[in-house]
This record gives sequence, structure tokens and C-alpha cells, in this order.
Amino acid sequence: MAKQVPLTCSGHTRPVVDLAFSQKATDGYFMISACKDGKPMLRQGDTGDWVGTFLGHKGAVWAATLNTDATKAATGAADFSANLWDAVNGEVKASFQHKHIVKAVSFSPDCTRLLTGGQEKLVRSFLIEKPNADPDILGNHDSAIKKAIWSNDGKVALTASEDKTIRKWDCGSKQEVQRITLDSAVCDVELSLDGKILLVTHNKDISIYDASTFEKMREFSIPTQVYSASLHPEKKFIVAGGEDFKLYKFDFETLEELDSCKGHFGPVHIVRFSPDGELYASGSEDGTVRLWQTNLGTNYGLWKCINPGDDDSNSTT
Repeated sequence: MAKQVPLTCSGHTRPVVDLAFSQKATDGYFMISACKDGKPMLRQGDTGDWVGTFLGHKGAVWAATLNTDATKAATGAADFSANLWDAVNGEVKASFQHKHIVKAVSFSPDCTRLLTGGQEKLVRSFLIEKPNADPDILGNHDSAIKKAIWSNDGKVALTASEDKTIRKWDCGSKQEVQRITLDSAVCDVELSLDGKILLVTHNKDISIYDASTFEKMREFSIPTQVYSASLHPEKKFIVAGGEDFKLYKFDFETLEELDSCKGHFGPVHIVRFSPDGELYASGSEDGTVRLWQTNLGTNYGLWKCINPGDDDSNSTT
């Protein structure tokens, strides 16, 4: 196999700690990145071309996500707020105040609610159309919350914490209904596109759980502390990255290591597959986002990346 050279998306000035893709829409799909420089960026997902920078947070941005069609964005930051953005014009539509750092944000499938978590240890669900209303409190962890995601039907929420647990919350009763307890703090969780599999990274391990029963199906290790992993939308591969700067690719069925690539100059904090599965993105301590082709093709050399210039405009049009 040819050695892969990733497409590098520059522009951030500090570590990139989170990123997310939208689903495919009329204009393709998009990618948002969260960075400790406090300036999350929106890019065209398949090329990395810069679209705009969201300006408004007054501290490091720890989490970022897009709704299905990339018309809305949400971010969580060290300024104790979770912001809702119009992803078309870059304007802040609402700011949901917290009492500590927000490290996890997630849109409900119908984009009516925003799930948040962070240093406060509380799991909150805000009604997007009524930003001044008190949020639903679904429960709390014993330590900081690192990730928060919705089930595909929007009836339950899942949160992962430094307290070594992943918890499932019923949004109707506002009660914890299931729990996974690990032997080390959770670094990352991801729900498969069909909502059936939960991918969990912790220590040097990647664990595969049944998302409905929370039963562990399989588990394997990589040679380094793993910070993030992502499952191909058609369940063909798992990609992962961590402390040793490398990206690893595994066959989902056999868990055989298929490839490992080094392109970053710092630990890899986050990795996610695009919605079509043709590429995956990684964010690193080195301040860059890099795009990797899932399968090297003849058009790889045609990729280009337009990076943000000196324009301070927050318009994404």
C-alpha cells in the first residue's frame, strides 16, 4: 500500500480537541473543529476548504457539533457556556450558561434539544427554542463529563465521564437506566450510524458494546494510550488515534490492524469518519486537522485545502 500523506487543514493556533461531521445535504457535508484557541471552525467536509470561523467564546472550546444538515452548530467552552450558532451566517443564536467548563454538546436527532455536560458533572437537556427556560436535569456523574450523545430515537441520552462510567438516561423519567463501569477513565464514545453499537476508548483499549443492552461484544488493545476511535458508517473499519501521534485502521470484523500512519506532530485527540465513509478526520495537539482517505485512490493528489486568511469576519457565507 502506498504511504498516505494526509491533507492538512491549518488555521488553528492551539490543540484541536474535538470535531464532528454533519450528514450529507444538498451542498455536501461539513466539518466543525473545536480548539483551545477559542475559535471553532467550519469546513467543507470532503475537501477541508475553510468556510468560516465562529467568534464569540472567551475561552478554550472543548466540544463542537453540527446538526444533520449543518444549518446549526453547537459548542461548549471554558467560559462556562454552550453556544448555539447559525451555521449559515455565523451568528450566535443562544448562549446556555453553566457554572463550570462545558466539555460535551450534542443535538437531539430532531434538533429540538441540546445535551450538555462538563466539569459540573450534571447532565442537562436544553430546549433550543426556549433558551431562557430551565433545562431538564437528567442526572449527574461523580466526576467531569467528557462526552454526551443521543440515541437515534432521541428518547435516551448517553454520557461518559472521568468517573470511569458510561451512563444511559431516560429523558422521559429523567432517571439513569443503565451503566457501564470500566477500570479506567473514558476517553471517547461514539454511537454507530444505525445506533446499534457503542464504541468506547479507554486506556489502551477499544471496546465494542451493544448500545441497547450495554453488553460488551468485543475488546482489543493498541500499542499506545488511545484517546479516540471511530466506526466506519458501514461498519467496515475502526480508526483510532492517541498518544503516539499515529492513526490506526482496523478491520471491524476481524480486528486485524490494516494500516498505521503518522502525520501529526502531537498526540491525536479526536478522530471521526465522514458520513460517506470515504475519509476520516483527526485533530491533534499540534493544532491541525488532517483528512485521511479510507482507501487510497487515484484522485488523492487532486485534494487541496484552502485555509483561513487574515480576515476576522465571522461570516460563514
